[in-house]
Amino acid sequence: MQQTDLVVVGAGVAGLAAATHAASRGLQVLVIERMGAGGQVMTVEHIANHPDHPGGIAGFELGPLLQEAAEEAGAQFQLDTVARIDLPDSGARLQVHGEAGVVQTRAVLVAAGSSRRTIGVPGEQSLEGRGVSHCASCDGPLFRAEAVCVVGGGDSAVGEAAVLARHASEVCLAFEGDAPHAQPYLLEALAAHGNVRLMPRVTVAAIEGGDSVAGVRLQSDDGSRSLPVAGVFIYAGLQPASGFLRNLVRLDGTGRIDCDAQGRTSVPGIYAAGDIRAGVPYTLAAAQQDGLRAAQAIVHDLGQPQGDTA
Repeated sequence: MQQTDLVVVGAGVAGLAAATHAASRGLQVLVIERMGAGGQVMTVEHIANHPDHPGGIAGFELGPLLQEAAEEAGAQFQLDTVARIDLPDSGARLQVHGEAGVVQTRAVLVAAGSSRRTIGVPGEQSLEGRGVSHCASCDGPLFRAEAVCVVGGGDSAVGEAAVLARHASEVCLAFEGDAPHAQPYLLEALAAHGNVRLMPRVTVAAIEGGDSVAGVRLQSDDGSRSLPVAGVFIYAGLQPASGFLRNLVRLDGTGRIDCDAQGRTSVPGIYAAGDIRAGVPYTLAAAQQDGLRAAQAIVHDLGQPQGDTA
């Protein structure tokens, strides 16, 4: 059975920062990720708030760069999905169960991040990949000279609407509040495009279409109406990817992991970092610092490296 000092669950910014630091301090580190290095940032065309890249960087470039730094420090990577973590008997190691097998480890850092929330309306699931998308940089060029709808009013929705405006004939930004609640620089970038229409105080009641998206049905105080569009990009917020923990550690009311300031959870040997942890802002800079802080605590708590991944 594979053994190591530290298993990092998730290769987002927090997990990779932690893996790099822990490996550079001599711990044997195994990073388990189900998608690829970078996590959610891989779908973002331009990242402006990463501390190491003040001029901005594409998400698909940032992820591999962070993985390369972790590998140079000595971390190993495994593509897998973690199903559960079992607590050890006295003196034994934690067991991390994935689809590819079981890894025994002295510590686990949960940095699995968040997944995008669904809006739970008819057509959302059935038309996924046929006009319903969550990645403007991936799918935006497919809607050149066509109208699209972006659902949401936060940073992701506003930023991706600006990306789509370079391709689509019109971008309708539909959100429930009176105004978008994105950061000022994102709002400024969006305002520079003349083909973006803000649609406040509406909710999406359904996504319409047969073989592909044909429109969205919008609900407001004035009633319901259909808006013809060829694509719907949904950015309705994030939910923590903590389901696999199965009440193993203490969570807050939103499902994020309760920790001390260094990322120690309610279970000895299990740590958390990044936006899966309660109290951490949804920014890359905060995630990176949180991963580093947790790794420092792990190095301190474990002391002498003992892992053997051979």
